[in-house]
Amino acid sequence: MITGAGAISSIGVGTAEFLAGLRAGRSGAGPITAFDTTGFDHANGCEVTGFEPERWIERLDPVELGPAARFAVAAARMAAADARLTPRELTAGHVLVSVGTTDGETRDLDRLVAGETDPAVERRASPARMATSVAREFALTDVEAMTVPTACAAGNYAIGYGFDAIRAGEADLAFCGGADASCLKTFAGFYRLGTIAPDYCRPFDVGRKGILTSEGAGMLVLESLASALSRGARIHAEVLGYGLNCDAHHQVAPLRESVADCMRLALADAGVQPREVDLVSAHGTGTQANDRTEAGAIHEVFGDRPPRTVSMKSMLGHSMGAASALAAIGCTLALEHGFIPPTVNHVETDPECGLDCVPNQAVAADLRIVQNNGLAFGGNNSVVVFGRYEGVAA
Repeated sequence: MITGAGAISSIGVGTAEFLAGLRAGRSGAGPITAFDTTGFDHANGCEVTGFEPERWIERLDPVELGPAARFAVAAARMAAADARLTPRELTAGHVLVSVGTTDGETRDLDRLVAGETDPAVERRASPARMATSVAREFALTDVEAMTVPTACAAGNYAIGYGFDAIRAGEADLAFCGGADASCLKTFAGFYRLGTIAPDYCRPFDVGRKGILTSEGAGMLVLESLASALSRGARIHAEVLGYGLNCDAHHQVAPLRESVADCMRLALADAGVQPREVDLVSAHGTGTQANDRTEAGAIHEVFGDRPPRTVSMKSMLGHSMGAASALAAIGCTLALEHGFIPPTVNHVETDPECGLDCVPNQAVAADLRIVQNNGLAFGGNNSVVVFGRYEGVAA
């Protein structure tokens, strides 16, 4: 069961702001300020604004944390508060912390590569500190803390790992999600590939020109139904199942058959038939190759009349390891509040995609089952299926 959520994104800090941004179809796009973009013809991105780490981080010194770890720890604090977890409940049993990432603390590594020699920056550069810092923030001792480095699918990977730990009885609580901070290395890499959009991200649009790099964190609290009920916790939604695969077909090009297989694995694990899915939250990067391939895989699994399929990256940008984690929170909020977030910046749907991507405005919807896709370079695919909680809420 999902009993807590924390979101830090370019459209809002905190779950309430994030929800408002999704409903309003807010875009986080703007000029990049996190690093020097001199020499690039265009340099828009989706950056987090208004984030004050000291407002959320209680035990650790934010200066001793890298930017991605600050996002992760703050989002975990938000999720714990949302779940109404007391310090005693946090330390009463075994806790799993799993944080997915693409870049780890590459913004700090960029500084070191540029010749900066700051021992504090060197100490915080390890990506493992993202998960361990969450454990240290809560003073956890009976804990497994792991960082999942499966690129842009990593948030869903981390959620699947947490789900397995809870349903197998190997953990009493799980903090799981993803985090990344904007960095020059990733922006320059995507720019070199020709996949950075000059202005906005337009998934599934005939005029789409690529991604906008982004940043943020999304963290969920998972626990068993018995645990949630015994605590009187509010249950936002439930994880029904997930699927993972890695085809290693190509370094950057997705493989339609593998993406479709991953969806089937997730639906089978969840015990859900394709016809029961009300909404697909697509990976939806806004590149020609991804959107065409993913749309084809969706049609392969769901037939000629697939569910409505949206891309939250049209609003959030591509936050790398945080992407599917933030989308998972979006799925949770959509189930709980009965709406579908829009795909914004949309002018004309690409007929080769052939999807109802809910253009530009959110719509009310009675959702029961939602699928969240996360796809990554190297053929790392992850899909998580969420369901509306039908029991009595606390």
